[in-house]
Amino acid sequence: MSTTCWSKAASRPTRATACCTSRRRDAAAEPDMTRRSVRCLLLLCVAIFGHAPAYSQKVAEVTLMTAGDGSAFLPYGQGVAAYLASKGISIDVKKSAGSNENLSAVDASATTIGTAFMVSAFDAMNAAGWAAGRKHENLRALFPMYETSFQVAALRSSAITSLADLDGKKVGVGPAKAPAEVFFRAAAEAARVRPIIVNGDPAALAKLVTAGEIDALWQGAVVPIPSLSDVADRADAVVFGLSEAEVAAMLEKFPQLSATIVPPGNYKGQTAEIRSVSAWNFVVANKDLPVEVAYAITKAILSANDPKSEIYPTAGGTLARNATHNRIMPFHPGAMRFYAEAGIVLPAR
Repeated sequence: MSTTCWSKAASRPTRATACCTSRRRDAAAEPDMTRRSVRCLLLLCVAIFGHAPAYSQKVAEVTLMTAGDGSAFLPYGQGVAAYLASKGISIDVKKSAGSNENLSAVDASATTIGTAFMVSAFDAMNAAGWAAGRKHENLRALFPMYETSFQVAALRSSAITSLADLDGKKVGVGPAKAPAEVFFRAAAEAARVRPIIVNGDPAALAKLVTAGEIDALWQGAVVPIPSLSDVADRADAVVFGLSEAEVAAMLEKFPQLSATIVPPGNYKGQTAEIRSVSAWNFVVANKDLPVEVAYAITKAILSANDPKSEIYPTAGGTLARNATHNRIMPFHPGAMRFYAEAGIVLPAR
Protein backbone atom coordinates (compact mmCIF):
# COMPACT_ATOMS: atom_id res chain seq x y z
CA MET A 1 0.00 0.00 0.00
CA SER A 2 1.56 3.26 -1.10
CA THR A 3 1.92 6.06 1.38
CA THR A 4 1.55 8.61 -1.39
CA CYS A 5 -1.35 7.18 -3.38
CA TRP A 6 -4.95 6.35 -2.60
CA SER A 7 -7.15 3.63 -3.96
CA LYS A 8 -10.78 4.01 -4.89
CA ALA A 9 -13.33 1.32 -5.58
CA ALA A 10 -15.88 2.19 -8.20
CA SER A 11 -18.70 0.48 -9.95
CA ARG A 12 -20.40 1.25 -13.19
CA PRO A 13 -23.78 2.87 -12.63
CA THR A 14 -26.89 1.19 -13.95
CA ARG A 15 -30.15 2.81 -14.79
CA ALA A 16 -32.58 3.39 -12.01
CA THR A 17 -36.05 4.84 -12.02
CA ALA A 18 -38.02 7.06 -9.73
CA CYS A 19 -41.45 8.51 -10.18
CA CYS A 20 -41.80 12.27 -10.58
CA THR A 21 -44.27 14.83 -11.93
CA SER A 22 -47.29 13.34 -13.65
CA ARG A 23 -48.67 14.58 -16.94
CA ARG A 24 -51.05 13.18 -19.49
CA ARG A 25 -49.46 11.16 -22.28
CA ASP A 26 -51.10 9.29 -25.09
CA ALA A 27 -50.07 5.64 -24.93
CA ALA A 28 -49.27 5.68 -28.59
CA ALA A 29 -46.61 8.31 -28.02
CA GLU A 30 -44.44 5.78 -26.18
CA PRO A 31 -44.35 2.68 -28.41
CA ASP A 32 -41.03 1.48 -26.93
CA MET A 33 -42.23 1.21 -23.33
CA THR A 34 -42.50 -2.43 -22.39
CA ARG A 35 -45.25 -3.97 -20.28
CA ARG A 36 -42.65 -4.47 -17.55
CA SER A 37 -41.75 -0.78 -17.48
CA VAL A 38 -45.40 0.19 -17.22
CA ARG A 39 -45.94 -2.28 -14.38
CA CYS A 40 -42.89 -0.94 -12.49
CA LEU A 41 -44.08 2.63 -12.87
CA LEU A 42 -47.56 1.76 -11.65
CA LEU A 43 -46.15 0.00 -8.59
CA LEU A 44 -43.87 2.95 -7.90
CA CYS A 45 -46.70 5.46 -8.06
CA VAL A 46 -48.87 3.31 -5.82
CA ALA A 47 -46.01 3.35 -3.28
CA ILE A 48 -45.67 7.13 -3.49
CA PHE A 49 -49.21 8.38 -3.98
CA GLY A 50 -51.27 5.51 -2.55
CA HIS A 51 -53.05 4.79 -5.84
CA ALA A 52 -52.37 4.02 -9.47
CA PRO A 53 -51.98 7.22 -11.53
CA ALA A 54 -54.57 8.42 -13.97
CA TYR A 55 -51.71 9.52 -16.21
CA SER A 56 -48.42 7.90 -17.10
CA GLN A 57 -45.32 9.09 -15.24
CA LYS A 58 -42.09 10.75 -16.28
CA VAL A 59 -38.98 8.65 -15.57
CA ALA A 60 -35.77 9.94 -13.94
CA GLU A 61 -32.47 8.11 -13.39
CA VAL A 62 -31.13 8.37 -9.84
CA THR A 63 -27.67 7.31 -8.65
CA LEU A 64 -26.67 7.30 -4.97
CA MET A 65 -22.95 7.99 -4.44
CA THR A 66 -21.54 6.42 -1.26
CA ALA A 67 -17.90 5.47 -0.49
CA GLY A 68 -15.49 2.53 -0.72
CA ASP A 69 -15.30 -0.92 0.84
CA GLY A 70 -14.94 -0.81 4.61
CA SER A 71 -16.61 2.60 4.85
CA ALA A 72 -19.80 3.36 6.77
CA PHE A 73 -21.37 5.16 3.79
CA LEU A 74 -21.41 2.12 1.48
CA PRO A 75 -23.48 -0.33 3.58
CA TYR A 76 -25.77 2.50 4.69
CA GLY A 77 -26.37 3.44 1.05
CA GLN A 78 -26.99 -0.18 0.14
CA GLY A 79 -29.51 -0.35 2.98
CA VAL A 80 -31.24 2.78 1.72
CA ALA A 81 -31.44 1.35 -1.80
CA ALA A 82 -32.86 -1.97 -0.55
CA TYR A 83 -35.46 -0.21 1.60
CA LEU A 84 -36.51 2.08 -1.25
CA ALA A 85 -36.76 -0.96 -3.55
CA SER A 86 -39.19 -2.54 -1.06
CA LYS A 87 -41.33 0.57 -1.52
CA GLY A 88 -41.16 0.37 -5.30
CA ILE A 89 -38.48 3.05 -5.75
CA SER A 90 -35.32 1.91 -7.53
CA ILE A 91 -31.98 3.73 -7.26
CA ASP A 92 -28.46 2.70 -8.24
CA VAL A 93 -25.67 2.64 -5.63
CA LYS A 94 -22.19 3.67 -6.74
CA LYS A 95 -18.93 3.40 -4.79
CA SER A 96 -16.73 6.48 -4.51
CA ALA A 97 -13.90 8.05 -2.52
CA GLY A 98 -16.47 9.50 -0.10
CA SER A 99 -17.94 12.89 0.79
CA ASN A 100 -15.79 15.17 -1.34
CA GLU A 101 -16.28 13.19 -4.55
CA ASN A 102 -19.97 12.76 -3.76
CA LEU A 103 -20.55 16.48 -3.26
CA SER A 104 -18.86 17.35 -6.55
CA ALA A 105 -20.80 14.65 -8.41
CA VAL A 106 -24.13 15.78 -6.95
CA ASP A 107 -23.37 19.42 -7.71
CA ALA A 108 -22.77 18.48 -11.36
CA SER A 109 -25.73 16.13 -11.93
CA ALA A 110 -29.46 16.66 -11.49
CA THR A 111 -30.03 12.93 -11.10
CA THR A 112 -27.25 12.14 -8.61
CA ILE A 113 -27.73 12.06 -4.84
CA GLY A 114 -25.00 11.31 -2.32
CA THR A 115 -24.00 10.65 1.25
CA ALA A 116 -22.11 13.60 2.71
CA PHE A 117 -20.32 14.66 5.88
CA MET A 118 -21.71 18.12 6.57
CA VAL A 119 -18.35 19.64 7.51
CA SER A 120 -17.18 18.76 4.00
CA ALA A 121 -20.46 20.17 2.71
CA PHE A 122 -19.70 23.44 4.50
CA ASP A 123 -16.44 23.70 2.55
CA ALA A 124 -18.24 22.85 -0.69
CA MET A 125 -20.89 25.51 -0.13
CA ASN A 126 -18.27 28.14 0.68
CA ALA A 127 -15.49 27.21 -1.79
CA ALA A 128 -13.19 26.56 1.17
CA GLY A 129 -10.85 23.78 2.29
CA TRP A 130 -10.82 20.89 -0.17
CA ALA A 131 -13.25 22.84 -2.42
CA ALA A 132 -11.19 26.05 -2.51
CA GLY A 133 -11.91 27.97 -5.71
CA ARG A 134 -15.13 26.12 -6.55
CA LYS A 135 -18.40 27.05 -4.90
CA HIS A 136 -20.89 24.18 -5.06
CA GLU A 137 -24.12 26.15 -5.51
CA ASN A 138 -26.41 23.30 -6.59
CA LEU A 139 -26.38 21.25 -3.37
CA ARG A 140 -29.59 20.69 -1.42
CA ALA A 141 -30.22 18.50 1.66
CA LEU A 142 -32.70 15.60 1.64
CA PHE A 143 -32.56 13.70 4.95
CA PRO A 144 -30.31 13.05 7.98
CA MET A 145 -28.24 9.88 8.17
CA TYR A 146 -26.31 9.67 11.45
CA GLU A 147 -23.66 11.42 13.51
CA THR A 148 -19.99 10.82 12.68
CA SER A 149 -17.19 10.80 15.25
CA PHE A 150 -13.49 10.04 14.90
CA GLN A 151 -11.37 7.38 16.61
CA VAL A 152 -8.10 5.46 16.18
CA ALA A 153 -7.39 1.71 16.35
CA ALA A 154 -3.97 0.14 17.00
CA LEU A 155 -2.69 -3.24 18.11
CA ARG A 156 -2.34 -3.44 21.88
CA SER A 157 1.19 -4.84 21.42
CA SER A 158 2.24 -1.54 19.79
CA ALA A 159 1.66 0.33 23.09
CA ILE A 160 -0.05 3.09 21.08
CA THR A 161 -2.88 4.54 23.18
CA SER A 162 -3.00 8.23 22.25
CA LEU A 163 -2.28 10.65 19.43
CA ALA A 164 0.96 11.56 21.21
CA ASP A 165 2.19 8.01 20.52
CA LEU A 166 1.81 8.39 16.74
CA ASP A 167 4.89 10.52 16.05
CA GLY A 168 6.75 8.93 13.12
CA LYS A 169 4.20 6.08 12.92
CA LYS A 170 2.37 4.90 9.79
CA VAL A 171 -1.30 5.82 10.14
CA GLY A 172 -4.04 4.88 7.69
CA VAL A 173 -6.57 7.67 7.15
CA GLY A 174 -8.76 6.52 4.24
CA PRO A 175 -8.90 8.08 0.75
CA ALA A 176 -6.53 10.96 0.03
CA LYS A 177 -7.80 14.44 0.95
CA ALA A 178 -11.10 13.02 2.21
CA PRO A 179 -12.54 14.33 5.52
CA ALA A 180 -10.81 11.68 7.64
CA GLU A 181 -7.38 12.77 6.40
CA VAL A 182 -8.20 16.46 6.78
CA PHE A 183 -9.26 16.04 10.40
CA PHE A 184 -6.44 13.67 11.25
CA ARG A 185 -3.85 16.15 10.03
CA ALA A 186 -5.47 18.81 12.24
CA ALA A 187 -5.58 16.45 15.23
CA ALA A 188 -1.94 15.46 14.72
CA GLU A 189 -0.99 19.13 14.60
CA ALA A 190 -2.87 19.67 17.88
CA ALA A 191 -0.97 16.73 19.40
CA ARG A 192 2.33 18.04 17.96
CA VAL A 193 3.19 14.79 16.20
CA ARG A 194 4.34 14.03 12.65
CA PRO A 195 2.92 10.66 11.57
CA ILE A 196 3.35 9.09 8.13
CA ILE A 197 0.03 9.28 6.25
CA VAL A 198 -1.15 6.13 4.45
CA ASN A 199 -4.13 6.38 2.08
CA GLY A 200 -6.48 3.66 0.86
CA ASP A 201 -9.89 2.06 1.38
CA PRO A 202 -10.67 1.63 5.09
CA ALA A 203 -11.18 -2.15 4.72
CA ALA A 204 -7.75 -2.57 3.15
CA LEU A 205 -6.12 -0.34 5.76
CA ALA A 206 -7.72 -2.35 8.58
CA LYS A 207 -6.04 -5.48 7.21
CA LEU A 208 -2.70 -3.67 7.16
CA VAL A 209 -3.09 -2.78 10.85
CA THR A 210 -3.87 -6.36 11.88
CA ALA A 211 -0.95 -7.58 9.75
CA GLY A 212 1.39 -5.12 11.47
CA GLU A 213 2.24 -3.34 8.20
CA ILE A 214 0.97 0.02 9.45
CA ASP A 215 0.74 1.18 13.05
CA ALA A 216 -2.76 2.60 13.38
CA LEU A 217 -5.99 3.45 11.55
CA TRP A 218 -7.91 6.72 12.02
CA GLN A 219 -11.47 6.86 10.73
CA GLY A 220 -14.66 8.83 11.15
CA ALA A 221 -18.14 7.31 10.87
CA VAL A 222 -21.14 6.30 12.90
CA VAL A 223 -20.09 4.37 16.03
CA PRO A 224 -19.02 1.62 16.04
CA ILE A 225 -16.91 2.52 13.02
CA PRO A 226 -16.86 -0.58 10.75
CA SER A 227 -13.15 -0.61 9.89
CA LEU A 228 -12.11 -0.04 13.52
CA SER A 229 -14.46 -2.78 14.68
CA ASP A 230 -12.82 -5.04 12.12
CA VAL A 231 -9.41 -4.39 13.68
CA ALA A 232 -10.72 -4.93 17.22
CA ASP A 233 -12.57 -8.11 16.23
CA ARG A 234 -9.62 -9.64 14.38
CA ALA A 235 -6.80 -8.82 16.80
CA ASP A 236 -6.04 -7.74 20.34
CA ALA A 237 -6.43 -4.01 19.76
CA VAL A 238 -7.21 -0.74 21.48
CA VAL A 239 -9.52 1.99 20.16
CA PHE A 240 -8.95 5.53 21.46
CA GLY A 241 -9.81 9.14 20.71
CA LEU A 242 -8.54 12.60 21.63
CA SER A 243 -7.40 14.24 24.83
CA GLU A 244 -9.41 17.11 26.31
CA ALA A 245 -6.85 19.60 25.00
CA GLU A 246 -6.91 18.04 21.52
CA VAL A 247 -10.72 18.22 21.43
CA ALA A 248 -10.56 21.92 22.39
CA ALA A 249 -8.02 22.60 19.62
CA MET A 250 -10.17 20.82 17.04
CA LEU A 251 -13.29 22.76 18.02
CA GLU A 252 -11.40 26.04 17.79
CA LYS A 253 -10.21 25.20 14.28
CA PHE A 254 -13.47 23.62 13.10
CA PRO A 255 -16.48 25.32 14.74
CA GLN A 256 -18.75 23.02 12.67
CA LEU A 257 -17.68 20.12 14.90
CA SER A 258 -19.00 19.21 18.36
CA ALA A 259 -17.45 17.41 21.31
CA THR A 260 -18.73 13.88 21.84
CA ILE A 261 -18.28 10.87 24.12
CA VAL A 262 -18.32 7.24 22.91
CA PRO A 263 -19.67 5.05 25.76
CA PRO A 264 -17.86 1.83 26.77
CA GLY A 265 -18.79 -1.37 24.98
CA ASN A 266 -18.96 -0.08 21.41
CA TYR A 267 -15.77 -1.95 20.48
CA LYS A 268 -14.45 -5.32 21.58
CA GLY A 269 -12.33 -4.76 24.68
CA GLN A 270 -13.43 -1.12 25.16
CA THR A 271 -13.96 -0.58 28.89
CA ALA A 272 -13.65 3.22 29.14
CA GLU A 273 -15.28 6.24 27.51
CA ILE A 274 -13.64 7.64 24.37
CA ARG A 275 -13.51 11.43 24.00
CA SER A 276 -13.71 12.75 20.43
CA VAL A 277 -15.32 15.23 18.01
CA SER A 278 -18.31 14.72 15.73
CA ALA A 279 -20.66 16.15 13.10
CA TRP A 280 -23.73 14.99 11.15
CA ASN A 281 -24.07 13.32 7.75
CA PHE A 282 -26.95 13.87 5.32
CA VAL A 283 -28.03 12.50 1.97
CA VAL A 284 -27.91 15.45 -0.41
CA ALA A 285 -29.27 16.12 -3.89
CA ASN A 286 -28.91 18.55 -6.76
CA LYS A 287 -31.35 21.47 -6.71
CA ASP A 288 -32.68 20.34 -10.09
CA LEU A 289 -33.66 16.84 -8.95
CA PRO A 290 -37.41 16.75 -9.73
CA VAL A 291 -39.46 17.81 -6.72
CA GLU A 292 -41.64 14.68 -6.76
CA VAL A 293 -38.56 12.45 -6.81
CA ALA A 294 -36.97 14.26 -3.86
CA TYR A 295 -40.27 14.17 -1.98
CA ALA A 296 -40.86 10.47 -2.66
CA ILE A 297 -37.35 9.43 -1.56
CA THR A 298 -37.37 11.60 1.57
CA LYS A 299 -40.88 10.54 2.60
CA ALA A 300 -40.18 6.85 2.08
CA ILE A 301 -36.93 6.86 4.09
CA LEU A 302 -38.21 9.00 6.96
CA SER A 303 -41.44 7.00 7.21
CA ALA A 304 -39.59 3.85 8.32
CA ASN A 305 -40.96 2.73 11.68
CA ASP A 306 -37.59 1.38 12.84
CA PRO A 307 -34.77 2.61 10.56
CA LYS A 308 -32.15 0.50 12.38
CA SER A 309 -33.91 -2.73 11.43
CA GLU A 310 -35.60 -1.65 8.19
CA ILE A 311 -32.76 0.34 6.57
CA TYR A 312 -29.44 -0.47 8.29
CA PRO A 313 -28.18 -0.85 11.89
CA THR A 314 -26.39 2.53 11.74
CA ALA A 315 -29.58 4.32 10.62
CA GLY A 316 -30.80 5.02 14.15
CA GLY A 317 -30.38 8.75 13.49
CA THR A 318 -32.30 8.65 10.20
CA LEU A 319 -35.32 10.38 11.70
CA ALA A 320 -37.28 13.42 10.54
CA ARG A 321 -36.61 15.31 13.79
CA ASN A 322 -32.85 15.16 13.13
CA ALA A 323 -33.23 17.31 10.02
CA THR A 324 -32.79 20.26 12.38
CA HIS A 325 -29.08 19.38 12.70
CA ASN A 326 -28.49 20.79 9.21
CA ARG A 327 -27.62 24.47 9.50
CA ILE A 328 -25.23 24.43 6.55
CA MET A 329 -27.17 23.64 3.37
CA PRO A 330 -30.61 24.63 2.04
CA PHE A 331 -33.13 21.81 1.88
CA HIS A 332 -34.51 20.59 -1.44
CA PRO A 333 -38.09 21.82 -2.03
CA GLY A 334 -39.27 18.21 -2.28
CA ALA A 335 -37.75 17.42 1.12
CA MET A 336 -39.18 20.64 2.57
CA ARG A 337 -42.63 19.55 1.45
CA PHE A 338 -42.29 16.33 3.48
CA TYR A 339 -40.96 18.12 6.58
CA ALA A 340 -43.86 20.59 6.44
CA GLU A 341 -46.31 17.69 6.31
CA ALA A 342 -44.50 16.01 9.22
CA GLY A 343 -44.63 19.17 11.34
CA ILE A 344 -40.82 19.57 11.43
CA VAL A 345 -39.69 23.18 11.80
CA LEU A 346 -36.44 23.51 9.88
CA PRO A 347 -33.72 25.89 11.13
CA ALA A 348 -33.54 29.32 9.52
CA ARG A 349 -30.47 29.98 7.40
